[in-house]
Amino acid sequence: MIPVMRVVSLNCSNTEILAALGCAQLLVGVDSDSDYPEEVVEPLPRLGRDLNIEVDRVVELEPDLVLASDTVPGHDKVLAALEAANLPYFAPETVSLEGTFDDIVNIAIRLGVEERGHALVEEMKLEMPYIECAAPPSILVQWWPKPVIAPGRMSWVHDLLELAGARSPLGELAVKSQPLDDAQVTELAPNAVVISWCGVKTSNYRPERILQNPAWQDLDFVRKGRVYCVPEAFLGRPGPRLVEGYRQLRDIALDCLRG
Repeated sequence: MIPVMRVVSLNCSNTEILAALGCAQLLVGVDSDSDYPEEVVEPLPRLGRDLNIEVDRVVELEPDLVLASDTVPGHDKVLAALEAANLPYFAPETVSLEGTFDDIVNIAIRLGVEERGHALVEEMKLEMPYIECAAPPSILVQWWPKPVIAPGRMSWVHDLLELAGARSPLGELAVKSQPLDDAQVTELAPNAVVISWCGVKTSNYRPERILQNPAWQDLDFVRKGRVYCVPEAFLGRPGPRLVEGYRQLRDIALDCLRG
């Protein structure tokens, strides 16, 4: 039996983890960007975006647990405000796929449904098998277009690419993400580019901005038109829907290998 709790989620991945654990009914408020599952989040109070959470409104909801994050710069200020308000919170700093699995289990423990957490992790692992590839294609995921910001080794996307039979061109760089200028992208010479711009609707992704860049006209991914759009919801949120991100990266890797 799930304990009676009041839970506030301050980012999309936590909201989706709660729903996947069958605990969506515990939510009493969410951040302004949580959009899935729609039927869960639509009637809930919205508490601000990412780094601009209205902590006074969180206090008014009298939560037993606040699910936050310490993944990107600036989240520490939100956490300090939660602490100052004496709100109980859990805020992981997720830097890997294994860390994502740990987060799911840790959230499940705090909700009193630990077995569901382990079951969800095992299900995700089964749906993301390792694809062995002798010459894995290099796939550059873009979190942002100008400057290009791409994930480094300290990212679950690095791990997803390796599982999917590909590799990250920044896989040797021990950072969460890295800005790149045109010359650096040219030097990396990825086989494909994936648009997964954070905070941008998929309908507003613009592959032509990449394909028409004068600095990249001689690169393989431009000549072969290998620029793909993968919703940020499937790559940028360390939660259950990374499975769909894996599937799309796998298909992109296979497309690259076809020549």
